[in-house]
Amino acid sequence: MNASAENQTSGSLDSVKWVLVFLLLGGAVFGNYYYGEMSVLVRAGAVVAAVVIAGFIAMQTTKGRNAVSFAKESRTEVRKVVWPTRQEAIQTTAIVLVATMIMSLILWGLDSALFAIVNFITSLQV
Repeated sequence: MNASAENQTSGSLDSVKWVLVFLLLGGAVFGNYYYGEMSVLVRAGAVVAAVVIAGFIAMQTTKGRNAVSFAKESRTEVRKVVWPTRQEAIQTTAIVLVATMIMSLILWGLDSALFAIVNFITSLQV
């Protein structure tokens, strides 16, 4: 079997798997609604089981494997991040708050000045 035929076969199987995933998730939603009089614990357990099974089926597809690989790589990258210390976080927050206050005062002053100019030109008293 050549690469394109193999790729086409796996693509059609992926489509079937995705349909099954969406049917399972839709069935979980419908079943939770339809069996509303049953115990919440039983319904929650059934929904969790359906979501887990759908997740395992989704992970067997090409997109699912890519998503799992991306999540693993993201976790590795997050571990490389150098997080700020508490003091650095407090100082940065204070700087942002002060800059916001200064900008709000500048914008308030410009708004008041423009309001006074328009009021003077139009001679309207508001």
